[in-house]
Amino acid sequence: MRFEQFVTERTQPLLRLAFLLTGDRHLAEDVTQTALLGAFRSWQRVETARDPEAYVRRMLVNAAVDRDELRRALAGLPPRARAVLVLRYYADLDDGEIAGLLGIGESSVRSSAARALAALRAGGVGAVTEEGTR
Repeated sequence: MRFEQFVTERTQPLLRLAFLLTGDRHLAEDVTQTALLGAFRSWQRVETARDPEAYVRRMLVNAAVDRDELRRALAGLPPRARAVLVLRYYADLDDGEIAGLLGIGESSVRSSAARALAALRAGGVGAVTEEGTR
């Protein structure tokens, strides 16, 4: 089966599954697109799998779970630390641009990012405050 045919035939069932996993239509679309992008990148491996649809469903479930875990972890950060990470890694802004948007110095951007990442890695999101570590 070609990738285009797979997308045509299986997108709607994948979207329904994603909606049930996320509870949000827009998130479901994002998660489905993420899974389909991953499938496209490794289509040779997907199409030779015993059940290509199950393979992509697993990719979709992993994407939904990862996104939910990331959202919850980011929600546990103080607002400025969360903004720094989102602007750096999602919006792909450099430290100067982030500093300008937040009205803080570049060194504050770097230290906020370092503390927030350390807290996320340690799983101790509550251990970071706007002023530094508790």
